[in-house]
Amino acid sequence: MMELQQLIDQANFVTFMTGAGVSTASGIPDYRSQTGVYAGKQNAEYQLSHDNFVNHPQDFWEFVKTNLYFPEAEPNVIHQKMADIAQRKGMIITQNVDGLDKKLQNENVIEFHGNIYDTYCTKCQQPVAWQQYLQNYQHENCGGLIRPHVVLYGEGIAEQAVQQSVAAVVKADLLIIVGTSFQVYPFAGLLQYRTPNARLVAINKTPLEVGINDVMITGDAVDVFRQINLD
Repeated sequence: MMELQQLIDQANFVTFMTGAGVSTASGIPDYRSQTGVYAGKQNAEYQLSHDNFVNHPQDFWEFVKTNLYFPEAEPNVIHQKMADIAQRKGMIITQNVDGLDKKLQNENVIEFHGNIYDTYCTKCQQPVAWQQYLQNYQHENCGGLIRPHVVLYGEGIAEQAVQQSVAAVVKADLLIIVGTSFQVYPFAGLLQYRTPNARLVAINKTPLEVGINDVMITGDAVDVFRQINLD
């Protein structure tokens, strides 16, 4: 823990790479654990696919509104301390679509997979309030299908998000992976842009495979971030 504190204090630019484990302390389930979104569901990945959205829009809508929307959730200590660091000298690249990083008015966030609260009509391309989407998946103005602006299975990452993320990894002299098994690509592939001298710290409940000079902190990220001193 002292090593993490020293690395943060000495870093010129810190890039955080985060996953679902950051938001579980805010009451948002992850995806693949025993209590996650996919637990006990058949073809869960298909439910969140482009094909399902196109071919079975009502099924897609019912799955999304039931399992992915948590508007009452608030940022926790991990979000707060990451935001404080990023606003001074860094960036957050998150796989999460829950919008909690943005709730802190933090502009130094790249939402790699989009934001579930950014909803629009696929026919007329007009933005639609997420509250309206939860009531009806068809746009009352034109009858088009409404969807959240998130990356579904079978879709590509937005080019702007990729470019911004690569730039944030290249710029970092400290990379901190938080709350992710780091198995999902192309997100995990961003590490190939790490500069040779950049240090890496991974914080996760289950250990990740890291390099010999990297730091693996196995445990609850909430406990780890509570101990980080930002003075």
